Amino acid sequence: MSVFDVLQERGFLKQMSHEEEIRELLEKEKITFYIGFDPTADSLHVGHFIALMAMSHMQKAGHRPIVLLGGGTGMVGDPSGKDEMRKMLTPEFIAHNIACFKKQMSRFIDFTDDKAIMVNNADWLLDLNYIKLLREVGVHFSVNRMLTAECFKKRLERGLSFFEFNYMIMQAYDFWTLNKKYGCVMEMGGDDQWSNMLAGVELIRRKEQKPAFCMTCKLLTTSDGRKMGKTEKGALWLDPEKTSPYDFYQYWRNVDDSDVENCLALLTFLPMDEVRRLGSLKDSAINEAKKVLAYEVTKLVHGEAEAEKAKQAAEALFGGGGAMTDVPTINLTAEQASAKLIDVLTAAKVFSSKREARQMVQQGGLYIGDTAVSDAEMQLAPEMFDAEKSLLIRKGKKKYYRLLID
Repeated sequence: MSVFDVLQERGFLKQMSHEEEIRELLEKEKITFYIGFDPTADSLHVGHFIALMAMSHMQKAGHRPIVLLGGGTGMVGDPSGKDEMRKMLTPEFIAHNIACFKKQMSRFIDFTDDKAIMVNNADWLLDLNYIKLLREVGVHFSVNRMLTAECFKKRLERGLSFFEFNYMIMQAYDFWTLNKKYGCVMEMGGDDQWSNMLAGVELIRRKEQKPAFCMTCKLLTTSDGRKMGKTEKGALWLDPEKTSPYDFYQYWRNVDDSDVENCLALLTFLPMDEVRRLGSLKDSAINEAKKVLAYEVTKLVHGEAEAEKAKQAAEALFGGGGAMTDVPTINLTAEQASAKLIDVLTAAKVFSSKREARQMVQQGGLYIGDTAVSDAEMQLAPEMFDAEKSLLIRKGKKKYYRLLID
């Protein structure tokens, strides 16, 4: 089975520039391909995870990945899928984010012995001569055609700056540069990049009279089309400082039943026979599949030790066994251990405001252990804590926190 069949069977592939040629190419040759990542934050998030998994499958099949970090394009900002212009990033902010990305990506991609390359498009974009770019590249782009691209269409009503209009040209220039420098023949990425990716394919074919290809991966969505990876606190980050391994584990443990099989196929390396078996489980049995999903994804992102800790913490809460030490902990001073409960929880950002906390109490959704809190003005007391000086709080059905007196 070629990597094309693997990616197709697991549900990665969405659109291709030249399907039959790509299928034949991946069966018969070992190619160099690239995926771009704009460093708009200091951590990758779960939306990037699909691209990293596709890249990993390709590398395991003997193809060479290029990770392109957008130190140059990040200074413009991709208008794809955005209702308004992204904020401009400083070179220092971008450099810091790139360093963070490199560290995270090494968990998924093997960069030893030139098996994969990491490059920064700032190396060629920041010193471009504008007139030269217009003559060499701009002449191959039809404005009429660019305006029909999905990434621009959404923005035309609200206003699209000329600044952002250049993004497609810059991304195409990246592909052309990587083609000349490293023999890169394919660009991969999320399906929201389709128009930008096609532009690069066409530029190389016109400029070099050589074959070039692009292939998009599905975005990570629920069965009803909503984007996955959003939590109460924002994005689901791969950085343990931004999203704890426990919260990360719990996110996958709580996905809808209808999304389990898709997530197992895209976000784990489990054999597809096992993916289909787990995905076919019904009613309460599907919870076993969710545990496997949560463990496998957490193990890939954070390592086996952290996955094991998160699993034990979840079992401590939901199954009555395991250790409580990895449940999100709020450390209290002796003075806070006698303060109002909602003051403590609001200060710890469990609630965004005291008003939200009071509403949760009124709705019967805040618990100490298994007992619902009925009084929003309730004070904590040291005798409420156990021998380890800890107290278990539940917000809603599934959010647990441990109060711990230092």
